[in-house]
Amino acid sequence: MVVDRNAVKQEVPIDPETGKPYLNTVAAIQVSAAGVGSEVSPYVSQAVEVIRESGLPQETNALFTNVEGNLDDVLKVAGEAAKKLAEQGYRTSLVLHMDIRPGFTGQLTEKPKLVDEILAKKTQQ
Repeated sequence: MVVDRNAVKQEVPIDPETGKPYLNTVAAIQVSAAGVGSEVSPYVSQAVEVIRESGLPQETNALFTNVEGNLDDVLKVAGEAAKKLAEQGYRTSLVLHMDIRPGFTGQLTEKPKLVDEILAKKTQQ
């Protein structure tokens, strides 16, 4: 399968284990409890722990935990992270932004690398 970053449409790979389409997804997930005061880190860390234990490639930054995997797996882990707080009785906020791009993998690291390359070329001009 040929992958073209500039193509509008890609061939959708089939997962050999499931026989279903593999819809690679990069997601920014933010989970927090509402009404718990000005410091939400103890609650956010519980959600991040769920995401990290999922086994999906992930990285946490100041606002989101970015995750990459098949669409179904990403949606599942986002829901489980939100449930971690909601099931304790907290009003829970879930922010989810996804880029679903069939045919691509490794985008959690590849996308920032491409931006860095573009910026490096710009400064060389």
